[in-house]
Amino acid sequence: MSDSPGASYTRDDLTTPTRSKERAAWDEAAVHAILDAGYLCHLGFVRDGAPVVLPTLYARVGRVLYVHGSTGSRPLRGAKDEPGLPVCVTVTHVDGLVLAKSAFHHSVNYRSVVAHGTAHQVTDPAELRLALDAIVDQVVPGRSADCRPGNAKELAATAVIRLELDRVSAKTRTGGVNDEEEDLALPYWAGVVPVAPAYGAPLPAPHTEVGPPAYLPGQPC
Repeated sequence: MSDSPGASYTRDDLTTPTRSKERAAWDEAAVHAILDAGYLCHLGFVRDGAPVVLPTLYARVGRVLYVHGSTGSRPLRGAKDEPGLPVCVTVTHVDGLVLAKSAFHHSVNYRSVVAHGTAHQVTDPAELRLALDAIVDQVVPGRSADCRPGNAKELAATAVIRLELDRVSAKTRTGGVNDEEEDLALPYWAGVVPVAPAYGAPLPAPHTEVGPPAYLPGQPC
């Protein structure tokens, strides 16, 4: 999954934000770092003339995004047919709550990626197994090699769509409060509250006799 030095994604009207353009980036390294830091995306598409947005799991493999679903899912049925399903996939991480002295300047620090394109259902069995392993490992790295792989029945009930990453952009906000000069003396607290994911200690299932593997998050160092 290594990035090509200096490589960038397509920059056009669709991938250029209309506000705060200085926060946008199109280079592979920035986009891939944000995608690789998460595992939950929102898949947007139009169905029967109405917009639909679904949360689901994903994985990045090179310049391809694999998105998980069920064979009974309406969007995945659309992705199975030609010419494919136009989609928009978003990934967002919240890194801090930015609390200003004025309500207008409240904000959040964040990292986000928006990807546009035409999705197609993965039908090749070898690619489907690769995609599903990647999705499992996107959530918990190393897990796909430490569990039973899907059997034929399970694979038949599982669908994955493939989105070639091309029209993609990243957008981030970092830093502190942007208060107006005339508000600085107001008697209100201002600053940033950092936000970070936290994992609890692993809770074993009743029928589990082995201890938690070292790769699981939430364990003492």
